Amino acid sequence: MRAGYAGQMPTRPSNDAGMTTKRLPADRRRQQLLDVALTLFAERGFNATTMDDTAEAAGVTKPLLYQHFDSKRALYLELVDSVAATMLEAIGKAVAAADGPRQQVEGGFAAYFHLVVTHPDAFNLLFGSNVPNDPELSRAVRSVQDTIAEAIDPLIDAGLGEDHRRLLAYAMVGMAEGASHHFVGTRNPVEQGTEEAEAGRLARRLADLAWAGLRSVHPD
Repeated sequence: MRAGYAGQMPTRPSNDAGMTTKRLPADRRRQQLLDVALTLFAERGFNATTMDDTAEAAGVTKPLLYQHFDSKRALYLELVDSVAATMLEAIGKAVAAADGPRQQVEGGFAAYFHLVVTHPDAFNLLFGSNVPNDPELSRAVRSVQDTIAEAIDPLIDAGLGEDHRRLLAYAMVGMAEGASHHFVGTRNPVEQGTEEAEAGRLARRLADLAWAGLRSVHPD
């Protein structure tokens, strides 16, 4: 995965983000631009979003936008890095804090679904239907899936060979991604204050299925 922005998770900007004209410190301005771009990329896709769109929505001039990001491609890649770094850090902390293998699986799912519930735009950026058909950009997104699978691999301790474990790790990533697509596509926005409970509910359901399946796996 590319080294890049790994600060706070970009958040959906408020409705008046496009009216902002106040001078901001460079780091806050950069974060604001990332916030605005995340929403635009998630809703419109990479190809349909322009730097003009981003500058207008952020309430800044295009030259100012280019002071922070050399190109739309650079802006997109930094967002992918930001979302991925935040997700992987959360999964890693949840797994490390768990008491046992079953709790590790559920904790990892809970961290994943917390992102989905609280930042659906971030999920759509990585796994939505508008992921760009571009070799470099698609490779950056795929690297996120690869890294998540690598984080899950050590949790599958069933006396399996490396190839077998890696296959099951990718299957678990696919299961979480598929469930998230269903959740994002069919549910109303989660009420404020219930995010943790909703993420936990999703995690328990997927962990039950995954754990039952892992316990029945046999070495080849």
